[in-house]
Amino acid sequence: MYELRVEDEFAAAHFLRGYEGKCENLHGHNWKVEVRVASGGLGELGMVMDFKKLKGLVAEVLEMFDHKCLNEIDTFSDLNPTTENVARIIYNQVASRLPAGVEASRVTCWESDRCGAGYFE
Repeated sequence: MYELRVEDEFAAAHFLRGYEGKCENLHGHNWKVEVRVASGGLGELGMVMDFKKLKGLVAEVLEMFDHKCLNEIDTFSDLNPTTENVARIIYNQVASRLPAGVEASRVTCWESDRCGAGYFE
């Protein structure tokens, strides 16, 4: 199995519904995101996929979050925009855009240098 990793980032605000503490208030993060994709084989050029294409795909997905209040995005109308849920949404969005033979393997989101959450199936 082969695995590629790319990192990107976005800035966004959120607040956690039902949370008792500072995070119930609107606050922002400079989120760091690592996306991993995998394949059991390589294409004719000896690659899982072109890094440039993967980076572009990830940037396209993150654009839906960048400089927004996550609570105001339709995806989070009934879903708390926790780091765990953000990672899962990014995973699903990336997975739906990958070429045949390439699968999403993990997405990890950090809301700070020391706190992050990952999602994989």
